[in-house]
Amino acid sequence: QVQLVESGGGLAQAGGSLTLSCAASGSISSINRMAWYRQAPGKQRDMVTRRDMVARITTGGDTYIEDSVKGRFTISRDNAKNTVYLQMNSLRPEDTAVYYCHAEVAVLYRNNYDNYWGQGTQVTVSS
Repeated sequence: QVQLVESGGGLAQAGGSLTLSCAASGSISSINRMAWYRQAPGKQRDMVTRRDMVARITTGGDTYIEDSVKGRFTISRDNAKNTVYLQMNSLRPEDTAVYYCHAEVAVLYRNNYDNYWGQGTQVTVSS
C-alpha cells in the first residue's frame, strides 16, 4: 500500500522557522494533489477540533495557501522523490497544532486516486 511519513516538527519560538517534510512510499503509480492540514488542540478536554487545510500543491506546482498563513508559509514538492514540504516562517503561537500530510495517490494497477494521510507531526510555537 501507501505510506506517508512526516518529519520536521518540533518546538519553535515565535518568529522562528520550521520545515516539514512528507515522503510518500509504497506501490505508487502517480500522485495528484498533496497538501498540509493542521489540527489545533481543543481548549476543553476531549474536545474534537477541526482539521483545516493549510496549503495544497498540484503536480504541476500550482499552490493554494490559506489566508492566515499567506506570506509566511510556502508549500513545495519534489515529484521525483514523492515528497512535499512546508516551509513555515514567522511562526506564531496560534500556529501550534498537529500538522498532517495528505496526498491523492493512484496505486499500481488502479486508475482512481485515493486519499492518504500521514500520522501527523506536532508543531509547538512558544511566545
